[in-house]
Amino acid sequence: MTTIFIAVLAKLFSIVNPFGTVPMYLTMTAHYSDAERKKLVRMTSIYFVGILLAFFWGGAYILSFFGLSINALRIAGGLVILNSGFSLLNDHFAQNRVGDAVEKEAMDKPDISFSPLAMPMLSGPGSISLLIGIFAENELLAEKLLISGVIMLNGVIVYVVLLLAPFFYRFLGVSGLKAGSRIMSFITMAIGVQFIIGGIVALVKSLG
Repeated sequence: MTTIFIAVLAKLFSIVNPFGTVPMYLTMTAHYSDAERKKLVRMTSIYFVGILLAFFWGGAYILSFFGLSINALRIAGGLVILNSGFSLLNDHFAQNRVGDAVEKEAMDKPDISFSPLAMPMLSGPGSISLLIGIFAENELLAEKLLISGVIMLNGVIVYVVLLLAPFFYRFLGVSGLKAGSRIMSFITMAIGVQFIIGGIVALVKSLG
């Protein structure tokens, strides 16, 4: 169980990468007061956890509804995760997730906690596909509950990182945050490749 806990925590944290959202978060909230930022961060973390838990527990039913196999999800999700890691490596992480139009719209929105912060900046297709795949791999209820706890822990991490975003920005600077994101990109890309390989191997075995 400890192995599952650490593995899922590391994978999910790498793909979510809350540190990668810090610069854009600070840009979008430059005109916010401290009280407004605290409320925004709290709601963002709640939405983040809610979105991921919903897809974690309901993902299998969504796949069944659309007639999709778990192996197809692994391959498609792996490609998304791989692309996310590549974008991270080339400093296009936030832009790749939200786009210029969404970023401009967010500057005028009264509440950006759900969109674009919680989704798609923090909980996007990569993290969702990862969790649906993990749900299928871990059949025991105890394992699923443990992974749900990992999702909540990631929500706490997101809360702390965004709450302390000004400190991290001053302490690490743009170069420090970019360096950290590039390190995370290798892990993210490796997770994507592993997902694709696992999906292809399982698909070939099922066809055989």
